[in-house]
Amino acid sequence: MVLDSYAEVHGLLTLCAESAMFRLMPLRCLVFCAVVLLLISPYQSVSSQQEAWLGTWSLNQENAQSPRYKRVTTRIEAWEDGLKVTYDMVGIRGGVTHMEWTGKFDGKDYPMQGVDYVMTNAYRRLDNQTYEIVIKLDGVTSATARVTVSADGRMLSVATTERDPNGKMKTTTTSYQKL
Repeated sequence: MVLDSYAEVHGLLTLCAESAMFRLMPLRCLVFCAVVLLLISPYQSVSSQQEAWLGTWSLNQENAQSPRYKRVTTRIEAWEDGLKVTYDMVGIRGGVTHMEWTGKFDGKDYPMQGVDYVMTNAYRRLDNQTYEIVIKLDGVTSATARVTVSADGRMLSVATTERDPNGKMKTTTTSYQKL
């Protein structure tokens, strides 16, 4: 039996109080109800404590520093002990790119699917609102990104540091809105 709400627990307690069993064994019924409450509490708190970055995000084109895409949608979902991240991008000329990454917050390289070269991402959680990605091409670090979710959970900012064609380090910031 799964009790999903206070009303259901209250109903069970009322039923126990009115039954002959409760009059004969009040301690057993109260212990049972207490155990049920203790067992369902963690499941309710886990479901309400969803990671801030989970969900579907859309690139904010107004703040894009160098728009290469007309539309970018990123879906971040829980997967086993980590994440599954799906990127769907529509280029300025209409070309469509679909990439997927599945991995954990352990700092290890996990391959990116949907690209024609060897690309890996290594994710590392910094706190409850922030994580870092190390992006490698052919085993060499090409960029790092710091992803931060706003306090209200509606904006996701990505600060990416990489070398420009002249070899100088540059940081670009993009923002996404939660859909």
